[in-house]
Amino acid sequence: MSRTEQRRTWALTKVLAGELTVAEAAELLGLTERSIYRLRARMARMGPAGLVHGNRGRVAARRLDETTRRRILELAEGRYAGLNDSHLAELLAEREDIVIGRSSLRRLLRGAGRSAPRRRRAPRHRSRRDRMSREGLLLQTDGSRHDWLEDRGPRLTLVGYIDDATGRVTGAVFRDQEDSAGYLEALLATIRRYGVPGAVYHDRHTIFEPPESEPLTLEEQLVDARVPTQLGRTFLELGIGSVKARSPQAKGRIERLWGTLQDRLVSELRLEGIEDRDGANAFLARYLARHNRRFVVPAADPEPAWRRPPRGTRLERICCFKYRRTVARDGTVRAGATTLQLPAKANGRSRAGQQVELHVRLDGRLVVWDGQRELVTTPAPLDAVQLRALDGARVEVGSMPRSAATATTYRPDHPWRRVRPGSKLHAKLTTEKDGVTDSLSS
Repeated sequence: MSRTEQRRTWALTKVLAGELTVAEAAELLGLTERSIYRLRARMARMGPAGLVHGNRGRVAARRLDETTRRRILELAEGRYAGLNDSHLAELLAEREDIVIGRSSLRRLLRGAGRSAPRRRRAPRHRSRRDRMSREGLLLQTDGSRHDWLEDRGPRLTLVGYIDDATGRVTGAVFRDQEDSAGYLEALLATIRRYGVPGAVYHDRHTIFEPPESEPLTLEEQLVDARVPTQLGRTFLELGIGSVKARSPQAKGRIERLWGTLQDRLVSELRLEGIEDRDGANAFLARYLARHNRRFVVPAADPEPAWRRPPRGTRLERICCFKYRRTVARDGTVRAGATTLQLPAKANGRSRAGQQVELHVRLDGRLVVWDGQRELVTTPAPLDAVQLRALDGARVEVGSMPRSAATATTYRPDHPWRRVRPGSKLHAKLTTEKDGVTDSLSS
């Protein structure tokens, strides 16, 4: 008998003996008088055994059969190893047609000696910040460097945006490193699907804003302002506010998102057998749809705050990399190692000395913008310096023997380098010279 049943046996024995009234027993046991009358009758008819619950020792009607229990344990320790209880319960229902509640699954796993995959730290005191009232008012963004593909592929960085009001992941992309292109690509996907947000909450990475500790350049001193980064310039052109967080805890919404994805997404990428970045990005789009259905919460104000870009706005002209260039005398502009030939003006005049913008689109295309329209460009012919460099690259010095590559620097016939015939140095130089001749002739 349990301790409660023992206390009831003692009290009802006193009631039957006339030492306690029904009202006194009800107050002592925390029951109603009607329950005391019912228990007293069972005590008088069956003795103390009548106070034991009738289902004691019986198998529950909804208990999982032993075959299903063994199947769940096999899956939890094999194919779905490393998943948390909630995620495992969802995948069992979706993929294995085994419907089991999280709490029941937890009891089953803990009873079998399988501990939780994630160890949690002792909670610290903190105060909860109210969410934004409307979806689209504020997005939190960050990049997470993690072994997303485990041992099957390269180490990647996941860049993403999450809405502060609803917890909806609006855009995300896998990149090799945390870079501006990843933030621009995820932002472009967010705007095309939902709209322009009111502000973006980010850390103090120099991708967003130049470091405050660095002195102003001459150009910045003339305008008394810092030149924005590529991402900062994009925010300005779209009218998006830029808010810096002072600590990781300040943007806790997206920090908790990384914890969830590093638990769930890593496991699902492993189940799909994905081994490269392209495959991870293709699967990410499908996963985020299910993730949002599972974790999104309604906003306090159902009216969204997303803004539509102005009519005629071409987002690919804004979400890109822009560089100021001066047209050379031969009507070309440089883009790294690439040289682009620009057409003449409408009146046939040269564009030499004109200031243009070189746009590097997210898909890799190079576009020159003169302030009014995109110019049709063609690759410029190689100049003399590039041709000589290309011609020199045809002779692979690295493939020569070490003695052959070194011998070309000697000038034994120079007046300052007279070498006496028969000496050790003369024999060495003669041998190295013969090695150069043999190497080039072959």
